[in-house]
Formats: sequence, C-alpha cells, structure tokens
Amino acid sequence: MNATLLIELFTEELPPKALPKLAASFADTIAEELKKLQFAAPDAEAHVFASPRRLAVSLPGVLAVQPDQHIVRKGPSLAAGMKDGAPTKALEGFARSCGVAIEQLSVSSDGKQDVYAYESTKAGEPLAAVLSGIVATALKKLPAPKLMRWADSEHQFVRPVHGLVMLHGDAVVAGEVLGFASGRVTGGHRFLSAGPVSIPDADAYARTLFEEGKVVASFEARAKLTRSRLEDHARKLGATIAADDALFDEVAALVEWPVVLEAGFDEDFLAVPQECLILTMQQNQKYFPLLDASGRLMNRFLLVSNIEAADPSHVIHGNERVLRARLSDAKFFFEQDQKHKLDARVPKLAEVVYHNQIGSQLERVARLETLAGEIAGMLGADRALAGRAAYLAKADLLTDMVGEFPELQGVMGRYYARLDGEPDVVADAIEDHYRPRFAGDALPQGPVAQSVALADKLETIVGIWGIGLIPTGDKDPFALRRAALGVLRMLLEAPLDLKALLAAAAASFPAGKLSATVADEVYGFMLERLKNLLAADYRGDEVDAVLAFAPSRLDEVRAVLAAVAEFRRLPEAATLAAANKRVKNILKKAEGEVGAVKPALLSEAAETALYDALEQLAPQVEARFAAHDFTGALSLLSGLKTPVDAFFDSVMVMADDAAVRANRIALLARLSGLFNRVADISLLAE
Repeated sequence: MNATLLIELFTEELPPKALPKLAASFADTIAEELKKLQFAAPDAEAHVFASPRRLAVSLPGVLAVQPDQHIVRKGPSLAAGMKDGAPTKALEGFARSCGVAIEQLSVSSDGKQDVYAYESTKAGEPLAAVLSGIVATALKKLPAPKLMRWADSEHQFVRPVHGLVMLHGDAVVAGEVLGFASGRVTGGHRFLSAGPVSIPDADAYARTLFEEGKVVASFEARAKLTRSRLEDHARKLGATIAADDALFDEVAALVEWPVVLEAGFDEDFLAVPQECLILTMQQNQKYFPLLDASGRLMNRFLLVSNIEAADPSHVIHGNERVLRARLSDAKFFFEQDQKHKLDARVPKLAEVVYHNQIGSQLERVARLETLAGEIAGMLGADRALAGRAAYLAKADLLTDMVGEFPELQGVMGRYYARLDGEPDVVADAIEDHYRPRFAGDALPQGPVAQSVALADKLETIVGIWGIGLIPTGDKDPFALRRAALGVLRMLLEAPLDLKALLAAAAASFPAGKLSATVADEVYGFMLERLKNLLAADYRGDEVDAVLAFAPSRLDEVRAVLAAVAEFRRLPEAATLAAANKRVKNILKKAEGEVGAVKPALLSEAAETALYDALEQLAPQVEARFAAHDFTGALSLLSGLKTPVDAFFDSVMVMADDAAVRANRIALLARLSGLFNRVADISLLAE
C-alpha cells in the first residue's frame, strides 16, 4: 500500500527569519532519507509547510513497507578461496560469517575477478520501524546552531515542542521524537482556533488547518496571500509599499492567519527625513510604510495582524501608540543632531578606532581627503569640493541617528550637510560615497561623488590588505571583495588608471605602514574579481584574452571585449587565432632580443608577401586603435589570413642561417605586436 505521508512538529513560535530555511531543511532531509530507503519514488515531490508554530512536510506515494532488499555479500576470490582443492581459512571464515555452508555460496564478479559471494533477500521493514529515526536525523541537520531545553526535558530543539503528527494516509504511524509520541492531533491558531485540531488523513492537512484551525499552513501560500492583501490595500489608497522581499517574508513567518490593517501617525513626524521613519517602521515594528505617487512618505501605514477581530480599532490604536513612541525618538535624535554641525564633529573621529594598525577614523579621513582630491583632479572635477566631501563623509557616524540606525550612515550625512549650508554637490557626495553598496546598486552620480567613493573603497582595500588581512575562502570580514567590485563597476565607466589609483592609495599611508608590494597584490586580486564580473556577459576565453595584458584603463575593456567577440565570429578568426598561438610559442623560445625586420634578408616569396601586407595594413590598423575603434582594427587584421597561411605553409622559421632566422622571428614579432595590441588573440584558439 502507498499513501501520502505527513509529518508535523508542533512547537512554540519559531524564529521568523530562519523559518523558511528550517522548513526546507526539514522537508528535504526527510524526503531524501525516504527515497534512499526506497519508501518513496525518486521523483516524488515533497510539500513543505511552515508557520510560526509548526514545521511539516508531506510526501505522496510513500510505501507502508519497504521493498524487499536483494543483498549480495562478496568474499575472497576463487584463487584465494581454494588451494589444492580444499577451502582456505578465508573462504571458511566468509561462509561462517554469512551463516551458510560453502556449498551455498555462489560465484560473482567484483569487476576485476571472480569472487565467492552470498546472495540473500532481506524482507523490507515497515515504515513505523524507521520513521522516528528519519525525523530525528532531519532535526539534527537543521541549520539551527542555538538549541534550548524546556521544562524538565533533556531533549533540545530551537523552541519548546508540544506535539508530533505522523500520518500515513489516514493511519497514525507509531513512533516517538523528542519525547513525544506520534498522533493525529495538532494545535490550531493560538487565539482563533476553537481548540485542538484532529487531522483525518495526510492529504487533508492544509485544508483541515485552514478550515478548523484558522492556519494557512504553507509558508509560500501565506506569503503570497499576505503580499497580495497588502498590495491590494495600498492600491486602494493610491500608494505603493516601501518594503523589500525580506520584510514580506519575515511578516509571513510571524503570522498564521494574516489580516491587513491600516493605521496612521501625526503629520508633524514627516518633518523628520523619511528614510528614518521608514527604517523605524520596517526594522522596529515590521510595518509597511506607504509612498504617494511622487515617492514621498505618507502618514499612513499598513500592518499585518495575527488576529481577526470584529472591531480591529483596539489593535490599530495599540500599534499607533507604539509607533508614536518610536517616531518621537527619531524626531528627538534628528533635532539633537542639528545642534552640532558636521564639521564640528570631525575632530572627535580621533576617538574612534578604524583599525589598531592603521589608526583612527580621523587619520583615515585625512587620507580620504588627499586621495579624493587627487582622483578629482584626474577626472577634471573640483578638487576642493571633493576634499570637503571626503572631510565630512564620516562625521555622521557620531550622530545619534546613525548610532540608532547604522544603515543610515551617509544618508543622514547628506541631510545634515544641507542643513549646515554645505554645497549640494558635497552633501550628495557624502551619501553617494557608500555606493554601490551591493550588486545592482546605483553608482555614485557626478565626478565629486565618484572621487570620494573611489577614495573610500580604495583606501579600505589597500589599507586592510596592506596589513595582511587578506580575504581567504569565504572569510572576508572587511568586505574587500564587495569594495573591489564597487571600484571595478565605477572604473568600467570612468577614464581612470587603476594601477595609478592603487599606487596613490598606498602612498596615502605613512611609509612602512603597509607591505611594499600591496599595490601589485591588490591589482591582481581586482583583476580576478573583474574576470568574474565580466564572465556573466562574455565567454571565458574572450575575457582571458582581453585581460592577458593587465589593462589599467578599464573603461575600454567592454569595447575591446565586444571587438574580440565580433572578431571571433569572422570566418578567418579560428585560423588566425591558431597562427597567433604558434607565433607566441616561437617567440617564447627565441633567444636574445628580437630586433627590427630587415627587408634585405627576406628571401622567400611568402615572407615578403607577409611583410608587405603588414606594412600596408599597419598604418590603418594603428589609426583604428588610436581612435579606439577596436572592432575596426581587428576586422582589418582578419585580412592577413592569406599571407599568414602562406607563410607557415612554405617558410621555415628556424632556418640554419642565424641572421635569416632572427629576421623571420622579427617578422613574426611584428605580426604579433600588431595583432595583440589590446588582446591576446592566441587565447581564442581551440
């Protein structure tokens, strides 16, 4: 018999942020173990259920009894089992361990030789014999490092457990987990359910909990329902919700019966920067702020209650009271912070340690000021404005608002700078210098902001790397990889020299503070990050070809990559790539310095033809490269296929005459130099 299997662990409220991972791990392990033991088909799909008070999984088509197992035990080889017609001790011992006479053994193969074997059939075990162990295994594998004990129990789990359901079809599977015997009764909603809920059969689990227990058991279904109700309510108000997926998921993990309510707060609070209010509502209260059509915060918000009340006014007013206290704190912080200007806070950064090996935040600010000014000069921006923005960039770290909400660093700096009368470009750069903060984030806008953002990230990477704190494996406590990707994204758009920037960043530190080779090491580190960044859009060998010459101006890299990709589509590309690979190998083996080509030493028609073709094409190709028309340059070079093929078909490069040999190597060096100006074409060879 096969039927749907249901397993539910009924608990006290589970940690909301971890709930989806706990549920997925629980379901995956149980399904995997059942399939491994052949109770379930390999393609059986587990259904995951998770709410604040339960982890559950159902799996269709589970057998009541495991299929019989055909067991083959292999023993000694035929040669080792018999000697002089008599069984050896090894064979006798093997037969004894199997509990049979030697005559009852069969012959099998282990893939290399014939061996003695014993074949038997083991009757399949009933589901009840193994299920408790499978559930216990799943619980041990949960990604939950912190466990607890409760009451006088010696068992441990993420939260206190109150029940276990194990149903196969409509029958209870006998077993015990964490001290609880299995049954069919579970708990419904903590407040809305009339009492315990009895599950008639495994397939009726979700429906029964919904109808009798006021519980939406599926996390996915509950999350979709919650989001849909929130968005519908916001739409009726002509508003959009200011929330990310994480907040929607966290709230769905906090309720079993989502009820959306609307509430509000005093308009006076809108004088506080809306980022502060939004963060207060989201982070502290798990509310959903509302934005009007222009993107401005409204004094209305939505909340998701776990209670369905005939008169929800008490719930609404209670939440409004709590939020009023939170917003009052934010307003107080904002008003207190304005009593001291940003530039008055900067000297106090001397008391904030950046890193004990490279000084305080004030010392860091001095480095940023210098470096941002240099970068601004490279970009043709106002050095004084860039220096001013860098000087003020970290001052908001000492404000009460950022102390309460570290996520607002930079954002509050921009507000306070504007209130202090700083130029808009300086204020905007204070916020923008943290960008890009994550993959897909916007880049800093304008050269002043770019200068400060680059200075901030380069100083971090070079400084931290230079004192030996290099990222290893998955450990990167100072987020150097993220900072490197931010720099690369900016430099792919800006006409700046990466090597020069790294040298300037290293020079901003006191002599001897960092390792002498830090700039070169960080350049190599960033080149690896660049490969990963570009690999999403281009073939790996194309990226390798372009980065082979360690480019310093990254704003040209994408144009060169596009040219290389276009070149590879030409019919001549494969042959020319192979020829360049051959040339590269010849030049590696060449002894001494390669000189200029001497036309008088060209004796073969094919080498003369190649030389003439190079001389004719070179000015045109050089002009295209100079104009950054990389596609045009490589396209012109494809015209060399015929003379290159003829050269390798009929000319012996390694001639006996040393002068002729050197001249032919010089000709190939000329070909390679023209071809591989911006990319190593040989790396495109198959």
